[in-house]
Amino acid sequence: MKYIGIVKEPDFEKRICFLPKEISAAINQLNLKVFIEKGIGENLGISDSKFEKAGAIVQNRSEILERSDFILSINEPQNFNIGEAEKTIIGYFNMLFYPQRTEKYLNKSISVFSLDLLPRTTLAQSMDVLSSMASLAGYKAVLKATNYYNSSFPMFTTAAGTLSPAKVLVLGAGVAGLQAIATAKRLGAIVEAFDVRKSSEEEVKSLGAKFIEVEGYKEGKNAGGYAVEQSKEYLAKQKELIHQHISKANIVISTANIPGKKAPVLIDSKALEAMQPASVIIDLAAEQGGNCIATQNGKIINHNSVTIIGDSFLSREIPQAASQLLSSNYFNFLKHLVNSNKKEDPILSGCQVIYNGKITHPQLLTKFEIA
Repeated sequence: MKYIGIVKEPDFEKRICFLPKEISAAINQLNLKVFIEKGIGENLGISDSKFEKAGAIVQNRSEILERSDFILSINEPQNFNIGEAEKTIIGYFNMLFYPQRTEKYLNKSISVFSLDLLPRTTLAQSMDVLSSMASLAGYKAVLKATNYYNSSFPMFTTAAGTLSPAKVLVLGAGVAGLQAIATAKRLGAIVEAFDVRKSSEEEVKSLGAKFIEVEGYKEGKNAGGYAVEQSKEYLAKQKELIHQHISKANIVISTANIPGKKAPVLIDSKALEAMQPASVIIDLAAEQGGNCIATQNGKIINHNSVTIIGDSFLSREIPQAASQLLSSNYFNFLKHLVNSNKKEDPILSGCQVIYNGKITHPQLLTKFEIA
């Protein structure tokens, strides 16, 4: 019999990665036992008794970490004494951008899967934590912008006069960007969207937004659906076009990221200075440097009357919805992992960063070779 262990996340984290529904499924469908730390669901108002009713066993933290075969977490487990026993850790660790996070697992009997590296394939969709959290972040970004924007989103016609609708510019039309477009449109804003990928145009237009395109984008052969770095000439044209549109925008939501790389700067000093007073920028790429040159990760700042909010984890502000999606993603991945009998499984190899104490992910190996 194998055991899953789930311990409490750090204090800043309100989401959890496994809910009672999925615990019951893991026990009944996958023949696994589940340990949970006391109080794991308290941020969501879920009592230990609900977890126990689903079949979980409440244990102390050290016992869970020592006895579990699979450790499930969102962030890296804190105060983790790894020991000698074989373990598989499944989480959402962004190790391509933070390669130093691998060090504690090296030369141990530890394997690590980081679900942010799952390939963007049809088979992996039900496990795709990146898309789940990005969708919630795009939605929440618009709602957050309404709190800081000092006028109305829709047009208002009253006896006292007419209020113009807000103009929203979305930079990056991936999962987060598309959800931001849809939410802003529902609130009555005029929306424009930019993306390097021509393939995004149809989706953007289907949501009622205007698509801004820069000619000359190059697709990466092995990008797996992610954006890739572009030439200097392309980036120069891109910045100029964004500058033209950003000067008319009231709200900018930026979502552009490249796995393992610093986020591209799309809003430079020139563009920032051209923005209207009382405008708002929500920068979802803040963790990796931000799309705005003035973004400070985890902070809200005022730059020449423009409010800039740097936050890559807005899904933490809606933890119930986020936990529900994460729990489903984690269960589907665990099910695939337990049942996979392929010698070479592209889903597993795509997101495995460490196997038995050795780095296995090609991009991570490259980073250490360069270092």
